[in-house]
Amino acid sequence: MSVDAAFTQFPILMTNRLRLRQIQPGDAEALFAVKSNPVVTHPYGRTPHASLDDTRAWMQRIHGNYERREGLVWAITFPGKDVVIGSVLLWNFDAEYQCGEIGYELDPAFWRQGIMAEAVPVILRYGFTALDLHRIEAVTSAENVPSGSLLRKLGFDLEGTLRQRQFFEGRYEDQLYFGLLKDKWLKSAASGIP
Repeated sequence: MSVDAAFTQFPILMTNRLRLRQIQPGDAEALFAVKSNPVVTHPYGRTPHASLDDTRAWMQRIHGNYERREGLVWAITFPGKDVVIGSVLLWNFDAEYQCGEIGYELDPAFWRQGIMAEAVPVILRYGFTALDLHRIEAVTSAENVPSGSLLRKLGFDLEGTLRQRQFFEGRYEDQLYFGLLKDKWLKSAASGIP
């Protein structure tokens, strides 16, 4: 399967506790609760959404990205309770080099419950197997220690520090650049590591 195949029908992915599906218009309020929280948005250098209209505009942009075959954004929900608690995205595809970038955000009420440690591996599996990516990248703020820890736990290698790359709230912040190669992921998947 190629990256283009993912844009024929949006893939719904499941884990033991989670259902990852396409974002729908009715998700606006739940997503606003996440995207209006500065604790969530500060680590990736974004101003919190000030209104539901901001969130709806963001939702239109991600649907446009999907229509242009530029990115996939999954809503994270529980199978029995279809309320969005966060999102995971796979985007910045480079078909020539078979790579893409992953990102994620989660409502703080669900932090430290292993949600992302369960959701992100499913996206990695999808990227490496269904989309046949060779490499998946992630960029996180140097100050976002939990995100860096998650990436390392999932097998990503820290490949460098992008010094003062992000300008946010009047100051420059460093970003950390991570990468995971398919070969390393296959070895860790074979040994049972997420």
